[in-house]
Amino acid sequence: MEQKNIDLLVRAVIEDEEGKILLCKKVNKDYFFFPGGHLEFGESTEKALRRELREELGVEIESRSFIGGSEHKFIEDGIEYHEINLVFWVIPNRINTHSKENHLKFFLLDKNQLRQEKVLPEVLVKAILGWFENKKTFWVSAI
Repeated sequence: MEQKNIDLLVRAVIEDEEGKILLCKKVNKDYFFFPGGHLEFGESTEKALRRELREELGVEIESRSFIGGSEHKFIEDGIEYHEINLVFWVIPNRINTHSKENHLKFFLLDKNQLRQEKVLPEVLVKAILGWFENKKTFWVSAI
């Protein structure tokens, strides 16, 4: 029987001084997503967020606050995933788009580009764009 997993991830919403949002993309994929990654067993969300941003970008977090969450399912490379994202507004010590990991590239996109480009999960993108307008904590599900 195929093992089913639920992935718990922390995601960072980082905005530069021009209002552009930091997104990343796997080198061999055609979609963007918000920086961050998996929580390790026994790790707090804050430690996971700090670790992921340090590993991916070499930046440190000056402040962060929880803004919402999402859940969705998807299939990638023939594997079914169920993902829960805990999303934080993050102010890093600096904005960096140079990846420290060979499989990731980072980009700054304006909010209109978030609507036009393929940014996943879609339910999370819509919730984050809504958060920019009303600053209300969100929970969204595509399940």
